[in-house]
Amino acid sequence: MDTRPATKAGSWYEKDPEILAGELDEYLAKVPEDVDGSSLPIPGARIIIAPHAGYAYSGPNAAWAYSCLDLSKAKRVFILGPSHTYGFSGCAVTTFSHYSTPFGDFTVDRDTIERVKEAGGMKNAPPRNDVAEHSLEMHLPYLYKRCEQTFKSPEEFPKVVPIIVGSTSRADEKDIGRLLLSYLKDEENAFIISSDFCHWGSRFDYAVYTPDGNIGKLSSLHDRSPKPSGPPIYETIRLLDEAAMDAVKSGSHDAFVDNLRLTGNTVCGRHPIGIAMAALELYAKELNDEGMSRFKVVKYDRSSEVIWPDDSSVSYVSAYAVL
Repeated sequence: MDTRPATKAGSWYEKDPEILAGELDEYLAKVPEDVDGSSLPIPGARIIIAPHAGYAYSGPNAAWAYSCLDLSKAKRVFILGPSHTYGFSGCAVTTFSHYSTPFGDFTVDRDTIERVKEAGGMKNAPPRNDVAEHSLEMHLPYLYKRCEQTFKSPEEFPKVVPIIVGSTSRADEKDIGRLLLSYLKDEENAFIISSDFCHWGSRFDYAVYTPDGNIGKLSSLHDRSPKPSGPPIYETIRLLDEAAMDAVKSGSHDAFVDNLRLTGNTVCGRHPIGIAMAALELYAKELNDEGMSRFKVVKYDRSSEVIWPDDSSVSYVSAYAVL
């Protein structure tokens, strides 16, 4: 099998291309014409963080990141997403030559895949896990839509470089970030970093609460816990996500890793984000400008406003950085 099928089409998002196009157009149309004082797409915004839940949940949020994404010079798009289907250390690359979407197929840049794989000592992703993984697939219809808006024909579309990220240490993320730095600096490359933010609830083994806003001292709730008498639970979730977003915006890879160690916040794409931040930090140092190449958060949402301890929610964030 040479082409990875769009396995989530028909469940996580619409399978019919006309219906799907209408849905994505609707989400994109709701994004303001200007973001951070710039018309869209933002010139030079070649890297984004965007969520990967079902479009009914995260689609409106992801539209913000994709509206910012500048593909005008892109010849390849790296997509880094966390593994939800199997555990491993480091990164794994796809073995497929094409990735399918309801709109059409993307060509995988096999040459770049092989170079990155060799340089980083990466593994091949088992095809069955690659097919089952949603963290990469959920970005492809949005990417296809934005490519249609940017290029004259599918023949001009950039190729994709799908990379599944497993468990990585702080040092691992710095090493992989250093490996990707040369690609990050090349204006012919764009990057999609796939991540949802806080997964709150007992089903995620993360049901923390703070009555006084101190995220350094979190207590744990369970399904039968009484409703907190203090601020609602969703305020704790907001504080946790804001702290993680502040760390992302800081430009410091260490600050991001340290924040998640402090709170345990269940940011599922923490390792892809960590790799991106490590690369961006190195790039800023080369430019001798710490204010350059920092992520800017443009949209934050939660799937629900949790009040009761037996409830749950997932948070979504859109961000971009100008390179």
